Amino acid sequence: MTIKAEVTRNPRQFSYRELKIATNDFHSSRIIGSGSFGTVYKAFLLSSGTTAAVKRSTRSCDAKTEFFAELSVIACLRHKNLVPLQGYCIEKGELLLVYELMPYGSIDNMLYKDPEHWGFLKWNQRYNIAIGLASALAYLHQECDKLVIHRDIKTSNVMLDAHFNARLGDFGLARLIDHDQSPISTLTAGTVGYLAPEYLHYGKATDKTDVYSYGVVVLEVCCGRRPIEKETDGENMVNLVDWVWEMYTKDQILEAIDKRLIGLFDEEEGRRLLMVGLSCSNPVGETRPSMRRVLQILNHEVDEMVVPKMKPKLSFSNSLPMSLDDIVSSLDEDEVEEEDAGSCKTPVASSKTPCETPCEMPDTSCKTPCEMPDGGSKTSDTDPDSPFEICIDGSQV
Repeated sequence: MTIKAEVTRNPRQFSYRELKIATNDFHSSRIIGSGSFGTVYKAFLLSSGTTAAVKRSTRSCDAKTEFFAELSVIACLRHKNLVPLQGYCIEKGELLLVYELMPYGSIDNMLYKDPEHWGFLKWNQRYNIAIGLASALAYLHQECDKLVIHRDIKTSNVMLDAHFNARLGDFGLARLIDHDQSPISTLTAGTVGYLAPEYLHYGKATDKTDVYSYGVVVLEVCCGRRPIEKETDGENMVNLVDWVWEMYTKDQILEAIDKRLIGLFDEEEGRRLLMVGLSCSNPVGETRPSMRRVLQILNHEVDEMVVPKMKPKLSFSNSLPMSLDDIVSSLDEDEVEEEDAGSCKTPVASSKTPCETPCEMPDTSCKTPCEMPDGGSKTSDTDPDSPFEICIDGSQV
């Protein structure tokens, strides 16, 4: 069985030649984004006369693992607030994913990198982004047969389409598990500033750790500040969640809203969105709302959650509360562990029958991500100690 049998047949398989031509031989002038696992190019597809975004993975074993994880997860999902996958290419040693091009790039780009060209985001656009992202996560967490944990929710992974609707992308770190399955410990993955304290401490990703990351993104969108940044008049690092919570404690919560809006925002919506951000980024994971509840709050269907005036102090078994320095130190230690544990594994082709059709959904409901006719699961990494897991049919292997 070839590698093709490891993925759903629904996304189109592009030839390497077509994508090479579409990106002008992957010319540097076509680069629109980059990360630790690859580079994204703007492509002009001659066959359809449309533009697309081509993600070209690096040739490291970590990048290969992320490629197959992303392909196996996103190929089975359909939602209006996810970046649509158009196809893939596995040829000539290249691993390429083809996505619909998002004309406005990421929220990160809009907030910080290109404000003069596009103009900063208006308030109604920011509120709509929070709703769209909440809808996507409610789908992943509660509306699919398998629980999809994204594990890397941040502003640079939330794209904006032509109408400034939020589209969640980059599923390279995502995991599929049964809804009643206990979380499995792995090496911490993600981006500092967006990671829940309990995930950093125990290495167990859950839907609640995704909720925490969503809360940080919401505060970032409201305030126009990065999750961790230096004080304007000093060298100390400021944690966004701590800063907003302090404003809330002082009954000055609306003062946290991005000054570039020059007061042009709905105060009731502003307070509601900031309180959602704080309730989702509560250090105590059990108190965070579900994404379905968040969506209901933002749509004014239910009341806001009660947020304590003082930020709760979270202590683990060693009785030491997690500080910003603890978080940065913990992340550095995990990076060292990943380097020590890194050995390249080659995915093993499966003899199982691949899924035929990804779950189709109008907007909100999902059937079964990549369901296997015989109920079997494919294996892609035979090393039980590997820190990476590839999800092919909804099972973790």
